[in-house]
Amino acid sequence: MAPELIGLIGILALLGLLTLGVPIGVSLALTGVVGLMVMLSPEAALVKAGVVVFEVAQKYELGVLPLFLLMAHLCFAAGASRDFFDVAARFVGHRRGGLGLASIAGCAGFGAISGSSLATVATVGSAALPEMRRAGYNPGFAAGALAAGGTLGALIPPSGALIVFGIIAEVSIGRLFTAAIIPGFSQALFYMIAIAVLCWFKPELGPRSVRVGWRERMRGLLGILDILVLVVFVIGGLMIGWFTPTEAASVGVIVAFILMGIRGAFNREAIADSFAKTLSTTGMIYLIIFGAILFATFISVTGIADLMSNTVRAMDASPIVVVIVIALMLLVLGSFLDGLALMLLTTPIFLPIVLELGYSPIWFGIFLVRTMEIGFVHPPLGLNVYVIQAIGKDIPLGQIFRGIVPFLIADFFHLAMIIAFPVVTLWLPSVMGA
Repeated sequence: MAPELIGLIGILALLGLLTLGVPIGVSLALTGVVGLMVMLSPEAALVKAGVVVFEVAQKYELGVLPLFLLMAHLCFAAGASRDFFDVAARFVGHRRGGLGLASIAGCAGFGAISGSSLATVATVGSAALPEMRRAGYNPGFAAGALAAGGTLGALIPPSGALIVFGIIAEVSIGRLFTAAIIPGFSQALFYMIAIAVLCWFKPELGPRSVRVGWRERMRGLLGILDILVLVVFVIGGLMIGWFTPTEAASVGVIVAFILMGIRGAFNREAIADSFAKTLSTTGMIYLIIFGAILFATFISVTGIADLMSNTVRAMDASPIVVVIVIALMLLVLGSFLDGLALMLLTTPIFLPIVLELGYSPIWFGIFLVRTMEIGFVHPPLGLNVYVIQAIGKDIPLGQIFRGIVPFLIADFFHLAMIIAFPVVTLWLPSVMGA
């Protein structure tokens, strides 16, 4: 049997395992090891798998993930969960769709702490959705804005998805973080424009709230000043070269401990809970990373990535056409695959192709995560939608998905901008020398 055919069967087997609900890490590892056994021999496959896992386990970059997760959980314990939304609501809540704008700003701010889409939508949504409904917002519109805004947590640094991509693709995490800043905040801007346009034509979607005085606004801003200093110091220090990613995460953890003391949340229970959640999440993600590396090793042995690259070269299509085709394939796969599973399945297949086309691996990481984010909100999977529906249990799923449509349109325009103008992603790293 041709090696490429074995690779294709392996990909289909992985999709089948994921569809059956087998955990991502187990599916990737099982497919990778069994595939290597078929390609090599059982003994050689086990030796190869052991060597690969050992090499990955001793990577210095792996320390970034648990440290940034711990920083996030310590900030949560310090009470930084709904502060960003509250402050944004004081500044723009009196405008048409103001609380919708505030929810996007809150998601962007919280995403700079959490690094997770689901954590962002769950935390900001639990604070913002009741407020928006009390203010008379259309339930589908409010839920749609929050579900879309939650995806910002997957792109704005320190992004967990970008850390995982950097590890498995062996790309600088610091450069990925720097490259994500402009796409992350322009994505938030696109969502805000969508809200402003909708509420201009249909003011009943997002009525104005009571205007808050400047004294209250500044009081709220002072309440998040310490968290803003933490984010700017850690990410800014990383961008200008003060810290490596691991050092930046370590500094972030120390400052987060200090913030807990300042906010009166420094106690044994909060610290123990933060460590327990960090260890649990880290263990799960490490298992996924090990599985992804094993799967990528299997794919490289089969030569299927080389076959696809040669096929693309033979098509003689322009690079941008190939990238659009890849984006469409990612969007289709995102209809039924979890975002992390999508990234780990497709990176070893598509990364060699885009490198062959002359694109930067940094650009591909941002493009991949940005495309992956859209899967968080489009049917039928749309995990963010189900999180929001769990908060607003009386809002039908169909109404939420209808509320998502304007934001999906904004997503497609934003993704098109990243594809057409790679400089949006690559300019800042080149300027900062990251």
